[in-house]
Amino acid sequence: MKNLSLSAVLACLLIPTLALSQSKVADVKVRENFWYKNSVIYNLEVGVFKDSDGDGRGDFNGLIQKLDYLKKLGIDAIWLAPFQPSPGEDDGYDVADFYGVDEKLGTSGDFVEFMHQANKRGIKVIMDLVINHTSDQHPWFKKSRESKTSKYRDWYVWSKERPKDADKGMVFPGVQKEVWTIDKKTNEYYYHRFYDFQPDLNFSNPEVMQESQRIIGYWLNQGIAGFRLDAVPFIIEVPKTGSKKPKLDFDFLTDMRQFAQSRKADAAILGEANVMPEENQNYFGKNGEGIQMMFNFYANQHLFYALATGDLKPFTTAIEQTKKIPEASQWAHFLRNHDEIDLGRLTEKQRNEVYRKFGPDTTMQLYDRGIRRRLAPMLGNNRKHIELAYSLLYSLPGAPVIRYGEELGMGDDLNLKERISVRTPMQWTDEKNAGFTTADTAFRPVINKGDYGFQRLNVAVQTRDQSSLLNWNARMIKLRKSCPEIGLGDYTLLNAGSPDILAIRYDYNGQSLLIVHNFSDKPRKASVASGKSKVLYDLMTDPQDQKPEAGKFKLSLEGYGYKWFRLDHIIP
Repeated sequence: MKNLSLSAVLACLLIPTLALSQSKVADVKVRENFWYKNSVIYNLEVGVFKDSDGDGRGDFNGLIQKLDYLKKLGIDAIWLAPFQPSPGEDDGYDVADFYGVDEKLGTSGDFVEFMHQANKRGIKVIMDLVINHTSDQHPWFKKSRESKTSKYRDWYVWSKERPKDADKGMVFPGVQKEVWTIDKKTNEYYYHRFYDFQPDLNFSNPEVMQESQRIIGYWLNQGIAGFRLDAVPFIIEVPKTGSKKPKLDFDFLTDMRQFAQSRKADAAILGEANVMPEENQNYFGKNGEGIQMMFNFYANQHLFYALATGDLKPFTTAIEQTKKIPEASQWAHFLRNHDEIDLGRLTEKQRNEVYRKFGPDTTMQLYDRGIRRRLAPMLGNNRKHIELAYSLLYSLPGAPVIRYGEELGMGDDLNLKERISVRTPMQWTDEKNAGFTTADTAFRPVINKGDYGFQRLNVAVQTRDQSSLLNWNARMIKLRKSCPEIGLGDYTLLNAGSPDILAIRYDYNGQSLLIVHNFSDKPRKASVASGKSKVLYDLMTDPQDQKPEAGKFKLSLEGYGYKWFRLDHIIP
């Protein structure tokens, strides 16, 4: 992306000011109270980000050292993966104490200092809330196993007999064998949607619900701005109603939101719920009384099909199908996250086409439904294709979520177990262990070979190179943040005159954007109806501003090209 044109600068600086001066008080309150609407969220794991004490594992003090890097990148909120005490059998998602900080990552004091330093820089912090299950080493489960009459017995889900569907509803097919496991101590079966060392909590028990509220209240009191709620559909399962199609208690989500906001008015909950479009309202609530945000897994899966094949129709259909959500609600869009790319909502034919392009080797595939790779390797390290994907991410209707290291184009390590392949240490420099740790060996291997090895791919090198992917992402994030219409406005998919081009228009408070993306690796021309607009102000390059011909804007896009415009009816 070249320097912004003069008209683009005027558009970025003048338009928001003019719009705010004319907007209603209610619209200003929307901007202030719904901070998550336009936030750029950065997901990281403390243990693989930066080690400050040379023990080979990242920690909160190391993260503090890198807050200025995140601020410069332009992110608004950090989403922390689990950092509470854990045996670490599922990379921290097997929590053994909901109220502490894992000593391997630092102390509670270190966490408090991290929160202070993040807030001082205007960076909000959301954390993983993993309350569907606990570790089997959690004191609650240990007490639950002591006796069938234990106070904590009903905090989990037990069965005297092995249920008939014990081998159904597994989260990790091909790795996990069942969802009911015999406890030899009490000779009864306990329920676990995930691994057998992660017994599910029983949220039909009021005491469990009350405890979950205490956990939420505790962390909000520590300064947390919100929660990424792990495995939402499994939390709200009504026990013993079947693993395949269980009954769901959606009132739980309303109660959770109300409690969180009673403690902190602007607290937000971002739900992990991979559901069909017709189920969205159940999670958001009919009038937005449910959780405020959800990851748009449905659109994400069809996006990867579009990136793999160039076929846009299923993706545009998915964007249309997920359009209707309450005003206070918001989608979170992403390219890569900490897990596999879930392709379960695609048809078998579509899924196989994505496999063929992005995960042809079975070692790249996982759980019979996904791909365990980072974005750059999947796209063949093709810079133009990577830019297209990220430009699209920043322009999709919702809040963009970036995975640590993706701003550099980091690779994956398929020698590591399951999802750990995309959880390797952050690559800071070309020094030993990528500058991640001064220890002789990192607790998890750093990528040190090939195009993605830390010797050639790291923050230090890319910071110095203005054309690097890191600096390109920083510029794109700045552009995204100058366009509040994306998070707040209404959007329309336009006919671009080419099946390879996605054209989307945003309108909010008298402001309008037009953003186009070419999914073909060949040059394409777009023809978009101009309506009442007479000029397009190019926000990315410095040619003459576009004017319509015969009622249409004629645009040329290079292979995997993209362009962002403002429409003229704002500036006289």
